[in-house]
Amino acid sequence: MKIFAIGFGQAGGKLVDLFVEFDKRTRQNCIVRALAINTAKADLLGLKHIPMEDRLLIGQSRVKGHGVGADNELGAKVAAEDIYSIQNAIDKRGTHQTDAFFIIAGLGGGTGSGGAPVLARRLKKLYMEPVYGLGILPSRDEGGLYSLNAARSFMSFVKEVDNLFLFDNDAWKREGESLKDAYALMNEEIVRRFSILFGAGESNEVGQMVVDVSEITNTLKGGGVSTVGYAMEPVVGKKKGIFGRFKKEKQSMDTLDTTARILSLMRRAVMGRLTIQCDISTAEKALIVMAGPPDELNRKGMEKAKLWLEDLIKGAEVRGGDYPVPKSNKVAAVAVFSGVTDVPRIKELQKMALEAHETIKEVESKKDEKFEELLDTDESLKPLI
Repeated sequence: MKIFAIGFGQAGGKLVDLFVEFDKRTRQNCIVRALAINTAKADLLGLKHIPMEDRLLIGQSRVKGHGVGADNELGAKVAAEDIYSIQNAIDKRGTHQTDAFFIIAGLGGGTGSGGAPVLARRLKKLYMEPVYGLGILPSRDEGGLYSLNAARSFMSFVKEVDNLFLFDNDAWKREGESLKDAYALMNEEIVRRFSILFGAGESNEVGQMVVDVSEITNTLKGGGVSTVGYAMEPVVGKKKGIFGRFKKEKQSMDTLDTTARILSLMRRAVMGRLTIQCDISTAEKALIVMAGPPDELNRKGMEKAKLWLEDLIKGAEVRGGDYPVPKSNKVAAVAVFSGVTDVPRIKELQKMALEAHETIKEVESKKDEKFEELLDTDESLKPLI
């Protein structure tokens, strides 16, 4: 799948930067265009792999390149004011090779949280290609303001894109880990999953069950929230048979081993840590992809995994296929659940946002009262105007 990746804000820009690096290193060629958009000049300069000409600074008339802080209302205003500049930057890079737009943003901050929904709305009006989003939810310890921003941004973003993937930072942060190390690990997990998903249809090798662009777009059609699971294990070198008469028995055993591995890996991908935890039985559709050396993949294993998954979700649509990677030394499974509705973290985030909203209102009210007290002179003094 050919992707036009757009990182909006600091978190989004860093992730697209990693996608570009991974795509070049692995020669997947699924990221055909990339653009980083930000209101903070320093964040754009900190990127390593996106060319300078593909970094767009917006909002200079308002914030002078210093960012919008955590003010996502200002972030939305800046994006709306500069939407023609953003549109022009996208048009200049060309969209004729693009199968889908992929907008990535952190939902807790200001620039990406406010701007990503604005851009998504514009892209859907102008282009026929689907617009997908990836929203990064803040962890609980980032505070009430970030939860409030994330809840408001989520409500806007999910309505403007054709499908919204979510990644929950809180579920992935490990005890005692520094924030820098935690973000590095989480970004790696994101890139690994989506590179397999989008790269599946771009393999030069012909798989036994091909995953093409239509498989992905049909799975994500209908909107809503999606989550992604992943599991991987290294490939252990196999000893070659010595005696010809044992060849058929060896091939049969290899097929059984491969089938069992595929089913086991898919179970781990589904039942393990998802990008956002949810009740997968509520999913409308699902897609599974197996990636690895061609001789480690087979149709029988994929069919068994699909049948197993069909029993788990309420939706009848389960698609699947393989992604042959000849020189790979590992086998990986990716599972996408589209249209999930039971997502506890979203409900919790909305509750935290309401509490934060009430707290902010209370603090502002007290500030107004204290300011009035400060000016109170029992009317013995009058202001100049």
